[in-house]
Amino acid sequence: MKLTGPFLVILATMLIDAIGIGIVFPILPDLMARVGAGSTAQGALLGGLLMSAYAAAMFLCGPIVGGLSDAVGRKPVLIAALLTLSFDYVIMATAGSYWLLLVGRIVAGMAGATYITASAYIADMARPDERSAAFGMIGAAFGIGFVLGPTIGGIAAGWHVTAPFWIAAAMSGLNVLFALFILPESLKPENRRPFGRRDLNPFGAMLRTFAMPGLAAPLVCIFVFETANMVYPTLWAFWGREVFGWDAVMIGLSLTAYGVLITGVQAGLLPRLTRRLGDHRTLLIATGAAIVAMTGFGFSGAVWMVAILLPIAAFSDMIPPLLTAFAANRLGEDQQGLVQGVIAAQSSLSAVIAPLILTGVFHRAVSGPGPYLPGAPFLLSALLVLGIVPLILGFGRGAARAP
Repeated sequence: MKLTGPFLVILATMLIDAIGIGIVFPILPDLMARVGAGSTAQGALLGGLLMSAYAAAMFLCGPIVGGLSDAVGRKPVLIAALLTLSFDYVIMATAGSYWLLLVGRIVAGMAGATYITASAYIADMARPDERSAAFGMIGAAFGIGFVLGPTIGGIAAGWHVTAPFWIAAAMSGLNVLFALFILPESLKPENRRPFGRRDLNPFGAMLRTFAMPGLAAPLVCIFVFETANMVYPTLWAFWGREVFGWDAVMIGLSLTAYGVLITGVQAGLLPRLTRRLGDHRTLLIATGAAIVAMTGFGFSGAVWMVAILLPIAAFSDMIPPLLTAFAANRLGEDQQGLVQGVIAAQSSLSAVIAPLILTGVFHRAVSGPGPYLPGAPFLLSALLVLGIVPLILGFGRGAARAP
């Protein structure tokens, strides 16, 4: 796909958005301690509840955001989401209690973030045979954001624990300007569909898409993988502090390294692999990498092991854009917002469930009865990915291949 002006603007928008998200991760343990967490395990539980609340709001509103973008266009919905995110970061910066942080996360989730509309925008612009690479470029933008975000967050936390939130608010405001003054509308009037009551029901939208031919398998795989992959954003900071005693700077540097690797994989390796091997074989490689990395982190007790496993983990980040492309290529242009909204809602549902389960497993493995095994959540995630291997082996026949 050619890097046209609108596509570059979308990538820049997603980059800034990812910086705003990644900037917060290194300070999560300190932030939870600031609002009352007495230990790393307790902080993980409180942080997991924040993530679940955000995801629950996004799950309920995700299909609405996708349906609205199909009805009124991508640009106005994107601008509204970005404005709400800016407001949320201000709440996070000024919050003096855990409950206010929780309210802020719910407000951000209601906006549906920006990924839904940006993915639909990309689906509007790209040909079917270009979509896996195009969605991979969005992943690469997120990777670059996670290169810059955690580094900025770790450094800014040295000034004050709330400084990263003010920086994120400013960046989200910059996103609004990009979308408002530079980004054209991508959805033609003839490709729009009316917004109906069905779009208000996330479960109804999910059931409709599951009933569409060829969509059930990739949607199930997306849900299970996203549930397993939540182990990284949910527990990386707390796991790193518990196992290695990392501070915010070291957590930020490790996430920066991961972001560099994701960028290289998604922007450089993914398009080449899909051209040479096809989407299905590339997906099999990424799935194997996910299982190996999660299992390795489960038993990791040395920094050198983390250094070896991070590149393998980066390979697994090819899975979401590949599965998203499989799903998008099975629908018409007037339903891309719907399917992207449903995919986002599924990811949100997994993000509701996963933090509650994974932080509970971490808390028990660290402070509860039984053996001390802080990597237990990674082992559980590896088992989840292993469970979808039969589906991945089966549904790839006839998958679209890049020329």
